[in-house]
Amino acid sequence: MTQPFRLDGRRALVTGGASGIGEQTVRALAQAGAQVFIADLNRDAADKLAVEVGGGASGVAIDVSYPASVTAAFSKIDQLDYLVNNAGVGSVGTIEECAHEEWSRVMRVNIDGPFLVTQAALPLLLASPHGAVVNIGSVAGLVGVKRRFAYCASKGAVVAMTRQLAADYSGRLRVNCICPGTVDTPFVEAYLEKYHAHEKEETRAQLNARQPIGRLGKPVEIAHMALYLCSDEAEFVQGATLEIDGGWTAL
Repeated sequence: MTQPFRLDGRRALVTGGASGIGEQTVRALAQAGAQVFIADLNRDAADKLAVEVGGGASGVAIDVSYPASVTAAFSKIDQLDYLVNNAGVGSVGTIEECAHEEWSRVMRVNIDGPFLVTQAALPLLLASPHGAVVNIGSVAGLVGVKRRFAYCASKGAVVAMTRQLAADYSGRLRVNCICPGTVDTPFVEAYLEKYHAHEKEETRAQLNARQPIGRLGKPVEIAHMALYLCSDEAEFVQGATLEIDGGWTAL
């Protein structure tokens, strides 16, 4: 039998690919045989990771919130089979605490980003017999999370965008969304440092306890779902939102 989940000879682009879930997704896709474009604000980190994973991987400088940056990033890419929209930012606060500038920042990265990158990638993906988009959403796009007003709104839009694209392009392009719970990444570390520097370990324990299975998710657990969704084994999966959240949304 052919080994499952192989992507030999295919090309993938991962936004926010130099750290956290993005980094582990890059590693998983490369190990499966794909040539990966590691698209990130931090070009140095992307280049370093490209050397580590090999397989023809390369770093690509990108700011997903700016059309000119996205256009420049795609100007030298002539083939693409998979797009993983992973780049994103967080936000803490109720609607009363959310300044318009903060709202705009979150929307630019978390909504404009997947829009601009998917639009730029679309001709290449439609030209591929394997074309697939994997959006990294969040359980915050499916349920209300206290003091996450802007973030919940943005991730809800990612879920809706996934379903709409699946409706328009079924039979030509697969589009699915992974909705993680809280995952132990630099993203979480930055949150702890910014909002709970004086009580980091206590807050970390609370985050672990918030997950019904009793711990945070691991980036590699999300990465392997992304690998599955790109693979031929997932050809019947379309317009799906797949929760990897330790049971959070089940409760």
